[in-house]
Amino acid sequence: MFRRFLAAVVIVAVGAALIVALWPQVFGLATVPIVAQVVSLRGLVAAVALVLAVALTLAALISAPVRRFAASLAIAMLAFVLVTAAVLSTRGFGSPGFESATDSDITVLSWNTLGDAPGADAIASLALSTGAEIVVLPETSRDAGIAVAQLMADAGKPMAWFTTAYDEISKARSTTLLISVDLGEYQVDESAVTTSVLPTVVATPVDGTGPTIVAVHAVAPVPGEMQHWRDDLQWLKAACDGDNLIVAGDFNSTLDHYSGLATSAGAAIGECHDAADATGNAAVGTWPAALPALLGAPIDHVMATANWRVSGFRVVESHDGYGSDHRPVLAQFTPAD
Repeated sequence: MFRRFLAAVVIVAVGAALIVALWPQVFGLATVPIVAQVVSLRGLVAAVALVLAVALTLAALISAPVRRFAASLAIAMLAFVLVTAAVLSTRGFGSPGFESATDSDITVLSWNTLGDAPGADAIASLALSTGAEIVVLPETSRDAGIAVAQLMADAGKPMAWFTTAYDEISKARSTTLLISVDLGEYQVDESAVTTSVLPTVVATPVDGTGPTIVAVHAVAPVPGEMQHWRDDLQWLKAACDGDNLIVAGDFNSTLDHYSGLATSAGAAIGECHDAADATGNAAVGTWPAALPALLGAPIDHVMATANWRVSGFRVVESHDGYGSDHRPVLAQFTPAD
């Protein structure tokens, strides 16, 4: 009798945990420890659950004493896998096509470089080959930013560069933003407080025309930084309160973490709409680059307000061996009018 009771308790507990992992927003748990990390890696967690479902099914077939217990858990795991697959399919497993660019389009490249790891040549080469007018480089030092800007200028694409560093010791505490001079003159208030642990760069057009550009680096939801991470999400919500914004970088968060943070219909956070979500790419992981993209966490984003229409997006998987643990992301925006 006790065994049956214990088995029932385990089955109920596992089922409850799987329900929370499927849709933590319903319970207000998407930003609490463990759940925040699990929901970031939906693809990987589903893969693990599928392996467990197979193992439990085999155990049920082989061993009569645990048959009902193992079969019940296997059914729960399989249901979790199927529902997770349905959620991910609605977000999109990858649709990398771009519309033909026009003169009014803006192309945005974002790549967390893990402290300049790919090198200036590789960064500049990717920016040039993609035609990026805005290049967002979290964890990229001032010296590397200058080198990338110089290489792009030498190739006929001059860029203004801005770097904000919270210290000069760790390159992770620097964020660099490059903006094509064709977009006009921009300025940055480096004294402004942005994200709490790692710097975000906010660039505004000097003449008041053109989009405000926000180069994001939120802290990761790791032990000891959870409150700072939640504070960063709130800051991002406030930063996305505008009518002409392009926001890109390492958000260290997925669409699941933005429950209650959107301020208009269809937005992901604040007034910002997510380019990956709009184009069927939001299930494609950007971190870690060592995992297959569909098993990774889509934590690098490019977003914009409703005056911009997404006319292309893709996660760049060709640079997985270039030293960074993040994949670059590329988006193209067209004026909505």
